[in-house]
Amino acid sequence: MERHPMDIATLQQKKQRGEKITMLTAYDAAWSRLLDEAGVDTILVGDSAANVVLGYRDTLPVTMDEMIVLCRAVSRGVTWAMVIGDMPFMSYNTSIPEAIHNAGRFIKEGGAIGVKLEGGTAVVDTVRAFVRAGIPTVGHLGLTPQTANMIGGFRCQGRTASTARRILDDALLLQDAGVFLLVLECVPERVAAEIAKRLKVPIIGIGAGGGVDGQVLVLHDMLGFGRTGHSPRFVKRFGSVGAQALDAVSRYCREVRDGTFPAADHSFAIADEEWAEFQAGLGKAKVASRKSKGRKG
Repeated sequence: MERHPMDIATLQQKKQRGEKITMLTAYDAAWSRLLDEAGVDTILVGDSAANVVLGYRDTLPVTMDEMIVLCRAVSRGVTWAMVIGDMPFMSYNTSIPEAIHNAGRFIKEGGAIGVKLEGGTAVVDTVRAFVRAGIPTVGHLGLTPQTANMIGGFRCQGRTASTARRILDDALLLQDAGVFLLVLECVPERVAAEIAKRLKVPIIGIGAGGGVDGQVLVLHDMLGFGRTGHSPRFVKRFGSVGAQALDAVSRYCREVRDGTFPAADHSFAIADEEWAEFQAGLGKAKVASRKSKGRKG
């Protein structure tokens, strides 16, 4: 089947047809090229780069400049998938003009199609401003990592009738404001499925069950590399790239140290006659060097 670059209308059609949407994070050209070739619909240049790529303790310190560099790299590796830039903490929270400026950088400098921001009622006016400015926007509700300390930490959201209703109300507000996609993170499966049923825009889940319109995972989590410690319940490891990479690097170090790498197959040769001429030339160079030192004395 002929493949076309992913766009907003196609994502909407997928929801209408009941076709699941795939999203993964990526942070450089090599991985985005692989995800693109594999058929991923949307690639999120997530602020999770702060943890898995840049080595920060959490996502809060990552800057706009860092995110733009990563987004630009991802965009270079993509032909078909839709690239979405994740707006970092405090890049959209201080004023709408500053938020528009920062979101526009993802489009103009980063090559993204759209941007994602966290929050409900508090960001509705910002979303409207983005849409008016021609910036496609993705919402994010449920567990919002940038403000996790304000909602009781990294835990499931919407487990009571009142909090579930609040998430639904925020989702409807964001839809009315113009988001074309909505991420629900760590929301009970039945709540997320009900929201997906009630909203016209596609709902992408992470820890939100299978009743939504698509799924997203952090690349490093699903491939089993880059992070240490507790793995979230909603993560399924589809590979053991970390273990394979560790084994490969360990073997490389061992073979370099014991002299088995590089072998003849990994080296280049010079013809015997060229080598002989090279050696002869070295002898003449030594004689010339001795004569030059004698004249100086």
